[in-house]
Amino acid sequence: MSATILDGKALAQKTEQELSRRVAQLKEVSRERTPILATILVGDDPASATYVKMKGNACRRIGMDSLQVELPSSTTTEELLAKIHELNENPDVHGILLQHPVPHQIDERACFDAIALEKDVDGVTCLGFGRMAMGEEAYGCATPKGIMRLLEAYDVELEGKHAVVVGRSPILGKPMAMMLLNANATVTICHSRTQNLPEIIKGADVIVGAVGKPEFIRADWIKDGAVVVDAGYHPGGIGDIELGPLMDRASAVTPVPGGVGPMTINTLIYQSVDSGERKLGKG
Repeated sequence: MSATILDGKALAQKTEQELSRRVAQLKEVSRERTPILATILVGDDPASATYVKMKGNACRRIGMDSLQVELPSSTTTEELLAKIHELNENPDVHGILLQHPVPHQIDERACFDAIALEKDVDGVTCLGFGRMAMGEEAYGCATPKGIMRLLEAYDVELEGKHAVVVGRSPILGKPMAMMLLNANATVTICHSRTQNLPEIIKGADVIVGAVGKPEFIRADWIKDGAVVVDAGYHPGGIGDIELGPLMDRASAVTPVPGGVGPMTINTLIYQSVDSGERKLGKG
């Protein structure tokens, strides 16, 4: 058996073509106005700066605008909250992204939760998570929502399947589990301290690696025919799962890189366009 490659890069490129058409149509009916994503970068972390640049480039590729807000590393929680409130009140801004992580002196959760629900296109607020978990309308966290879009695009059956999520972060593992549960999968949430982890994973029809440790999940823990989603990325182009031996045993695999990563930024932009359409009258 040769695993189906869940190609996030190809799906993201295809989606960008669709989003470009939607943005062009929106400009026609809104006097050349476009959705605008505001990105907030606090400090000078080079990796964060690269991620923000990539998101700005993705906006430009589909014809929408981005507003880049850069704040010094000495920024306080109060100063960051004031900037977020300013963007909440700006009618020309349709999505707000606060780049993670922020400097240690800032209360990151308070700042995430200050983002207006309708502009929370990265799906980071507690309110958005709660609404999503309850099956109500909200923008999902970009990475798990991107994974769900990728699985849907490849017609991966989730209903009734046993899905194991290894990882419990508030912006990946926990929302991933809720999205899978909402898709009628039976979900087990594990993490690095779970006892008998290999045995639990061996029962998984769908395994999502989101633990943040290089190749922490070994190939021989995963049964033949499983769907393998690797949400990790580490130096050397490896993820959280030992993928090599699974290419001729799994039914489907996300490559690293080129699987989950491209879908994260693509979902952020996808949800920003949706927010812009709602505000500018098309959606």
